[in-house]
Amino acid sequence: MMSDELKGRTALVTGASSGLGVDFARELARRGSNLVLVARRKDALEGVAKEMRDSYGIEVRVRPADLSDAPSRERLYRELEAEGSDVDILLNNAGFGLFGKFAESDWGRLNQLLQVDMVALSHLTWLFTPAMIRRCWGRILLIASTGAFQPSPAYTAYGAAKSYVLSLGVALNHELRETGVSCTVACPGVTATEFFQVAGQRQTLYQRMTIMPSAKVAELAFKALLAQRPLVVTGRLNAFMAWSTRFMPRTWSAALAYRLMKN
Repeated sequence: MMSDELKGRTALVTGASSGLGVDFARELARRGSNLVLVARRKDALEGVAKEMRDSYGIEVRVRPADLSDAPSRERLYRELEAEGSDVDILLNNAGFGLFGKFAESDWGRLNQLLQVDMVALSHLTWLFTPAMIRRCWGRILLIASTGAFQPSPAYTAYGAAKSYVLSLGVALNHELRETGVSCTVACPGVTATEFFQVAGQRQTLYQRMTIMPSAKVAELAFKALLAQRPLVVTGRLNAFMAWSTRFMPRTWSAALAYRLMKN
């Protein structure tokens, strides 16, 4: 039986124009949550919003924004505050990876990755969490990666950024004890989204063999959020591999990650 805990609450989903963001929106809409959808592509957001309104009869607002830009994030927060919209659920899903050697990468793209994957995620969490604490209720989901558990050559900055997200979220959840607010970090493995097209990599045999449907990853992450678990690694194989890294020297772990991820 589906809980009514989220019915009528407002959820903000970043990266909501495709992939996991759309699946998270569906999970929320099925439970009666109203949505604020954030991404850069307005047309794609409008399509998602129409599906959610037509299928579930909920209120959906579209907020196109470049989250790598700090004024855009602040404007988003101020607009929702001015509307009297209490964000009860924050799904920090926006992010992307870059494939290739760090020293040969374009700094503009690397900087954008760091701004979106780390800074924007931190900023939005910082903006919306205090009001959740005052209301004594809130749920925060941060999307990291199995790449957070070891150094990731060829995805050097991406893996490091996701390690930051993992550490931030677990620590924040501890700080939020007894406030009515929780923070869950989800660490997916290879997922069927636009990730590889954006990252610029052709999928390897390992990636093709271990890929999980986006909807399944979203379902597992969402269950962990509802259970107020601090951390979930989606998929049994992914969970085993993440767990096993603790028994391996970091240099060996980096070498293994590179062998699995390189073309």
